[in-house]
Amino acid sequence: QVQLVESGGGSVQAGGSLSLSCVVSGYTGNPIRMGWFRQAPGKEREGVAHIYTRGGSTYYANSVKGRFTISQGNAKNTVYLQMNSLKPEDTAVYYCAAGAYVSDSLPSGVKYWGQGTQVTVSS
Repeated sequence: QVQLVESGGGSVQAGGSLSLSCVVSGYTGNPIRMGWFRQAPGKEREGVAHIYTRGGSTYYANSVKGRFTISQGNAKNTVYLQMNSLKPEDTAVYYCAAGAYVSDSLPSGVKYWGQGTQVTVSS
C-alpha cells in the first residue's frame, strides 16, 4: 500500500518562510515524479512545484517562481518544498503527489496523494 506522509506547514506572517516534506512508502521502486499541489478555499487544486526523481528536472508555477524551491532526498522517496517570501495568497492546503502524472497544473492523473497540510500566511 502506497502512503505519502507530509510534515511541515503551519502559520507565518507575510515575508516569512516555511518548509514542507513528504515521504513515500510502499511504492515499488521510486515514483517517476513527485511534487506539490495546493488548494485554497473555494478554488481548484493547482500544481505548485514538481520534480522528476530521475534527473531532477523541476517545474514551478509562475506564482511561486523565485520564492519556492523543490528538492528530493538522496533515497528519491522524499520530496521537500522550501517556501520563502510567503504571501497571503499562498494560504492553502498543500498536498504531496507522487506517481507518473504528466500535468504540471492539473491534479488529474495523480494516483497517490498525501493527506494535506495547512499553510496559512497572514498579512
